[in-house]
Amino acid sequence: MKTRRLGKTGYDVSEIGLGCWQLGGDFGPVGDETAAAILDAANASGVSFWDTADVYGGGLTESRIGNHAKGPDVHVATKLGRGGGLFPNNYSKDGLRASLEGSAKRLGVATLDLAQLHCVPTEVLRDGAVFGWMDELKAEGLVRHWGASVETIEEGLICLEQPGCATLQIIFNLLRQDAAELLLPKAAEQDVGIIVRLPLASGLLTGKFDKETRFAATDHRSYNADGQAFSVGETFSGLPFARGIELVAELKGLAPEAMPMSQFALRWILDHPQVSTVIAGVSKPEQLADNVAASEQKSLFPALMGQLGEWYEKSVKPDIRGGV
Repeated sequence: MKTRRLGKTGYDVSEIGLGCWQLGGDFGPVGDETAAAILDAANASGVSFWDTADVYGGGLTESRIGNHAKGPDVHVATKLGRGGGLFPNNYSKDGLRASLEGSAKRLGVATLDLAQLHCVPTEVLRDGAVFGWMDELKAEGLVRHWGASVETIEEGLICLEQPGCATLQIIFNLLRQDAAELLLPKAAEQDVGIIVRLPLASGLLTGKFDKETRFAATDHRSYNADGQAFSVGETFSGLPFARGIELVAELKGLAPEAMPMSQFALRWILDHPQVSTVIAGVSKPEQLADNVAASEQKSLFPALMGQLGEWYEKSVKPDIRGGV
């Protein structure tokens, strides 16, 4: 597995990381055996960046990771700020500390490798107090580095104003390309590592869905399809599902011959050198091998990259809901 430097953390992490949302059962019951098999596959494949959060499965994901053997080079990142009585407007230094201490206990560590503010409201970021508290908690030794997972370009730029911010986790994929213009270059200038989430746009970019596809009631692709539960941008990158299906059909005609659709989508992200790692979630261990293979695919031709950017501006961006 190829590695990249995760910004000012100095960590060398795998280009393809592991998003651990599914390990908490948020898409339905994921048993201990399946969760362990996924983590085993990650170790075997050299996937050395694992991303979780305190709210995934009510802490179950962190506990499963904490109880599982990890390769010597694995770095575990967690997130805070959506649970623990903090969200949406009850943030405090003591509250953040309690959340981080809970995560550290479940993960079985004294100091967290990386703690990321988890899509906290824009007004909280603008206020700025939360950043000072994270600096102080780092100084106390509770975290080695801190970053933020954000939903919009504006939020990312606010975080980049903070010297202590080591990483940004962003939505970035073929159906959400805006970060390439300003956010990625600015992050590179400040040596802030970029972690990409939702690389396959909630599965749209696997190319396996059609307009008749239905999802379980417990799946956010059902209950949040139009932003009913949280930011619409977190589901299908803010696109109406039917429109997303149409756009992916267009993309299939642009993909290099013999390159699977999901690997095409991941390769496009990796062809942005400012990206440190791409966290793709899986519900089965065999899906991990397909994601990892994208790291070995040849880079896309510059002409194709330009064509994909023009296609996004003309055909995709006008239909995105919730802002970028």
